[in-house]
Amino acid sequence: MIASRIERLVVGWAIAGGLFTLAIVLVTTTNILLFAMDRVARIFGGVLSGLPGYEDFVSLTVSCAALMFIPLCQLRSGHIAIDFFTERLSRRAQATLDRIWSAAMGLMALFLGFWMFQGMAEARADNGLSPVIGWPIWPFYIPGVLSLLLWALVAVLQVVERPADGHS
Repeated sequence: MIASRIERLVVGWAIAGGLFTLAIVLVTTTNILLFAMDRVARIFGGVLSGLPGYEDFVSLTVSCAALMFIPLCQLRSGHIAIDFFTERLSRRAQATLDRIWSAAMGLMALFLGFWMFQGMAEARADNGLSPVIGWPIWPFYIPGVLSLLLWALVAVLQVVERPADGHS
């Protein structure tokens, strides 16, 4: 269906999103363990602080990971579909509706990508920093912008490559 290079790129992008998610889980687990250890340390008069900037790290990396799975979802048609409205239509009509919705998804992804890029440019111009550890926030927009562009590319390729008669 989609060119194999694009499919490999989309799968690799989702794996990168998974690595962000794994990092979030590991940092969160570490912070929870430190919290529990702090409770024990306090019994003995000690104090053990959590990871400094934990909230900054999690919020910034979640913003990256969240969108990185959507191109794969589009590629695999893993989005929500309400088939019971269209199951009685002909294959040609179903294929036409699929193409229309893929085109709409592509346009929506481009629209969102444009505005996310604008937000990134504004965050960079304003020298926006995370509140605790002071990381610049604009680079964390880049995976989101790329995810939206990749999503749009997949959707457009589905419109172009999907057979009009509904047969593969």
